[in-house]
Amino acid sequence: MSKPFVFEKPMGMRDTLPVLYQVKQQVRTVMEQEIRDWGYQFIQTPTLEYYDTVGEASAILDQQLFKLLDSEGKTLVLRPDMTAPIARVVSSSMKDVAYPIRLAYDSAVFRSQQREGGRPAEFEQVGVELIGDGTSSADAEVIALMISTLSKAGLQEFKVAVGHIGFLNELFVEVLGNEDRAEELLRFLYEKNYVGYASHVKNLPLSSIDKKRLLDLLHLRGGEDVLRSAEELTAVGGKKAISDLRELLNILELYGVQDKVVLDFTLFSHMSYYTGIVFEGYTNQLGFPLCSGGRYDQLLGEFGRSAQAIGFGIRLDYLLEALSAKEPLAVRTCIIFSAENRKEAIAKSRELREQGHSVVVQDISGIGNVDEYSSRFQDVIYVIGKSEKGEAR
Repeated sequence: MSKPFVFEKPMGMRDTLPVLYQVKQQVRTVMEQEIRDWGYQFIQTPTLEYYDTVGEASAILDQQLFKLLDSEGKTLVLRPDMTAPIARVVSSSMKDVAYPIRLAYDSAVFRSQQREGGRPAEFEQVGVELIGDGTSSADAEVIALMISTLSKAGLQEFKVAVGHIGFLNELFVEVLGNEDRAEELLRFLYEKNYVGYASHVKNLPLSSIDKKRLLDLLHLRGGEDVLRSAEELTAVGGKKAISDLRELLNILELYGVQDKVVLDFTLFSHMSYYTGIVFEGYTNQLGFPLCSGGRYDQLLGEFGRSAQAIGFGIRLDYLLEALSAKEPLAVRTCIIFSAENRKEAIAKSRELREQGHSVVVQDISGIGNVDEYSSRFQDVIYVIGKSEKGEAR
């Protein structure tokens, strides 16, 4: 068996080169500051967690978990999301902190990918968790913060689709009789396979009235007016979900972000711990969501400290792609010196750095191609021989 070339990376892993790293850092800094301005505190959790706790509590499929054994034979996982680790922290290290708690994170998560998928197995998420508050005010705050964070990062044209898991569950139980029969329909909605959904509904042994109710669900997308249409599809159970969404829209209007929000009653997430409001952010530049979130009111109970909670996560790589992040103009200055002028070059670099400049000090004898090397910088200062020469690019 031949060994892989040393420059190959494990499947799904990516390098971040200097230019992209700089752009990512700039965007990340803006996002983190906006989140802090809303009163959230950042937290960091270990990259490795126990499979029996965080691994099983996570909504990520078992085959997507990176597993390994520690020296005692216990199964560990690379954290597949941040919600479950934060739930663990709130239930243990922060168990004496009264609710509500506002936490934020900027962390890498890991999910194993199939070779043909072409998706990253490690990616960075920036997000928040508002724990211990089950009100519509909390729902609106988290959605408004996500919208504000995207806007501050520079994203202009985007929409946030908002749905409600409770409405779907109640409607399907009303029509189909139990949750097991609803699994197939929910899978179609998660995959956004609306053609498959409609075909499956038409073949179900239901009355024409019930089939129409399920098919009409596909048209429940838009503004506040779709709430009235939704009320016509459900008897009792879905009424609370509709009421929650109506109140949510009213509060989002107070934040001034209602123009960014659309209702989508077909929205369903693969995150099995979501129990109520769910939402996803879209932009024309991408054919998939760049951020998502929802309410999870039962997850904390699995860690022994029950609480209602809601949060969101923004994929930083997707956001950069949506921003069409270009290579920034070089802002570094390079001082190229000859050996006899080393003292002057170092003094000059110290002076420029104190003025806030980023400065590289390079011995000319260590450069192979001076023209190629100097082209990387906006400003080049030559300290060679008896004089100092500056060259702007």
